[in-house]
Amino acid sequence: MGTSNFLLFAYATYSLASVLLTVFLARTLFKNGQVFLEDVFPGNPRMAGAVNQLLVVGFYLLNLGYAFLTLQTQNDVVSALGAFEVLSSKLGRLLVSLGIVHFFNLFVLQRMRRHGQLHIAPPPVAAQLRHREPIAGQL
Repeated sequence: MGTSNFLLFAYATYSLASVLLTVFLARTLFKNGQVFLEDVFPGNPRMAGAVNQLLVVGFYLLNLGYAFLTLQTQNDVVSALGAFEVLSSKLGRLLVSLGIVHFFNLFVLQRMRRHGQLHIAPPPVAAQLRHREPIAGQL
């Protein structure tokens, strides 16, 4: 197997794995994010669905764009071991980036949820305890 064949195998495997991982994670986020967004937008399921769809589109664009930008390697791949090392390095970077984007999405959704729940929160309770002034001569 020639050098270009090893590299072609690594590229093809990385491309397929990138697409499959991104699709799997996007579907999972879409399904579970819908429930979360319905809590963020109570009484407005269309808005929850629209925001969920936009988040998934952004997830696809960002992750697949990153995956294909990092496709090229500067390493010489002359063996199956070299191809595996390139592949594992690229998949590792991709998985870390997917994790970072996932946690960023969770952070943004939590902020949206907290903001959405502020208007339904009860007003703060007035202070019930009064501070007594010390009597002159007593400490």
